[in-house]
Amino acid sequence: MTQTIAPRFRTLVLLLLAAACALLAGAGPASAHAALTGSDPQQGAVVDRAPAQVSLTFSESVSVDDDSLRVLDPKGKRVDDGSPSGTGGTTYSVKLHTGLPDGTYTVTYQVVSADSHPVAGAYTFSVGAPSDTSVSVSAQEAGGGFVGALYGVGRYVSYAGFAVLVGGAAFVLACWPRGSGVRVVQRVVVSGWLALTAATLMLLLLRGSYTGSGKAGDIVDLNLLGEVLQTKTGAALVSRLLLLAAAALFVAVLFGAYDKREDEEKRDLTFGLAVGGAVVAAGLAATWAMSEHASVGLQAGLAMPADIVHLIAVATWLGGLTALLVALYRGPADTPVPAVAVRRFSRVAFGSVVALVVTGTYQSWRQLGSWTAFTDTRYGQLLLVKIGLVAVLVGIAYLSRRWTAQLAGAAGPGVVRQREQGEKREKGQKGEKAEKERVGASSGRGNEKAKGSEKAAASDKAAGGSKGSGGAKGAGAGKGSGAAKNAGAGKNAGAGKGSGSGKGSGAANGSGGSQRAAQLARQRAAVDAARQKRQRDADPNRFGLRRSVLAEAGVAVVLLAVTTVLTQTEPGRTEQEAKATGASSASTPAPSTGAVTLDMPFDTGSQNGKGVVRVELDPARVGANDLHLYVERPDGTAFDIPEVKVALTQKAKDIGPLPVAPDHITTGHWSASGVQIPIGGDWEVSVTVRTSDIDQVTVSKNAQIG
Repeated sequence: MTQTIAPRFRTLVLLLLAAACALLAGAGPASAHAALTGSDPQQGAVVDRAPAQVSLTFSESVSVDDDSLRVLDPKGKRVDDGSPSGTGGTTYSVKLHTGLPDGTYTVTYQVVSADSHPVAGAYTFSVGAPSDTSVSVSAQEAGGGFVGALYGVGRYVSYAGFAVLVGGAAFVLACWPRGSGVRVVQRVVVSGWLALTAATLMLLLLRGSYTGSGKAGDIVDLNLLGEVLQTKTGAALVSRLLLLAAAALFVAVLFGAYDKREDEEKRDLTFGLAVGGAVVAAGLAATWAMSEHASVGLQAGLAMPADIVHLIAVATWLGGLTALLVALYRGPADTPVPAVAVRRFSRVAFGSVVALVVTGTYQSWRQLGSWTAFTDTRYGQLLLVKIGLVAVLVGIAYLSRRWTAQLAGAAGPGVVRQREQGEKREKGQKGEKAEKERVGASSGRGNEKAKGSEKAAASDKAAGGSKGSGGAKGAGAGKGSGAAKNAGAGKNAGAGKGSGSGKGSGAANGSGGSQRAAQLARQRAAVDAARQKRQRDADPNRFGLRRSVLAEAGVAVVLLAVTTVLTQTEPGRTEQEAKATGASSASTPAPSTGAVTLDMPFDTGSQNGKGVVRVELDPARVGANDLHLYVERPDGTAFDIPEVKVALTQKAKDIGPLPVAPDHITTGHWSASGVQIPIGGDWEVSVTVRTSDIDQVTVSKNAQIG
């Protein structure tokens, strides 16, 4: 059974990873989180005169650069003049060349929303009458292609790494302190840190190309990287890298000094590690909360802390589940996961689920805004899938909880027996070791005695040989003397050989015996470990727990993929607002005359008294009109003046002047709504500009009101 579990485990993991990759691949480019809610001229409008500028209004603030807004003529040539600029709120405009001929013009935009996602699109309007155009508006796409796919993978890996890092460390501290010394658990947590660090570096390099051209060559553009570092997302990624350095120190202490402490000493260090780890985890979660969905829109001040809690709860649950799964399947036989650790994790997971439900409900209301958005928007549909997966995960967790209870109930007597057997084995091993030491000591003393006796015998033989030799010589028997010498030499040689052989055989026997004893000890340890592992795997309660935890981990992999796609999808509230705005624009036909824009240079004669005042009347028809007035310096920058007045005069009918008092909106921008024009015809628009207490001038220009 043990041999078949590992292949099944690997096969299931590969299938789940393939499902996650399929979800990420099917996500496509990141959906816009800032929608285009208005434009001037409107989409598909036909105006009599070419406008002086094109203005776009988005559902939230966006970041623009020199090429964010472009206007192309029917031949595809750019006719915009200068860089885009904000005209107040969420409206951005770009000036056009003067004297544009009739035809169909294409407006393209590519900006970055406040929640870090690229937004792109295009539409057309016509001057005089529609015409053929060579510009295609169907290929306007942001965040797609090869770079977009890599960026999506990087986002998934970063979420997964964060979950494994935070959840694995929390599992060790809160549920299984002895797990800090288990090698496979250490590898899981360190792998989470490495994955999050590598993914963050990859996102930082890809960011410029992802929000811009989408070309792979721009990934290594250092100038583009410098621009990314000045953005909110770039600052968040750099902050994440700095916090990961602190996380590396935390992991080193957790698996170093903490692991070497005794159980009593660990309790004192656990509190400090828990506080430090919570601070680092909250900081890492804040790098997402402060740069994505939660940082913009409704109740951002409350949404960001809720998002931090949501992310930490997800990481504690799913990351702890990963650590538990690896410990159950790959943990050593001599350090099995105890039932008490599983029960503790069950309680921690329950608290995480409660936090997820509370924060998730709030986020759903904030991002959707209505019940219909669940089914009418892609964000709502993905959210329903996520809710279903969480429900399945909670159901499997309930089964795991039941297996844990059964395991704890059945493990009581077994644990005591196992502990007694372990103590007996330890005593037996200590007794064997002491016996080996005694045998070794006694054999050493015996060898020394043998050596002493051999030396004494050799000396006695040497003395006897000398006497015999002397007697032979005294008798005058030379042969006898020679024989005695030869005999003595033979004896000495024999004795030497015997002594040497004895010594050699004793040393060989001693070293061989110790090697065989060590080999037998290793074999016995391996047999004991294998027997313990077989007994552990044969336990039906533990086997059921392992299978249920594996099923939880499988659902968690898919859930994390759905969450990653969800963060790249336009919120339902924004999508419905954009649809409502589009429907309103489509139901209201554009007037044939369109808006009137008048540019009037002025010079009050004082220092900084030169500039241009622009007046916009929309829709420039009889009845109520909206008036916008902009004051700019000669270089195109907006600036404020002490006072500005507007008057409308119809000299042919002797009507007016009709005064208009616009309200100050923002720097260089004034506005008035409901400006009544009684009849059509040629009207004079006069603007009085005062730049100081004594310097003012009145400029005027005629406008045709239809």
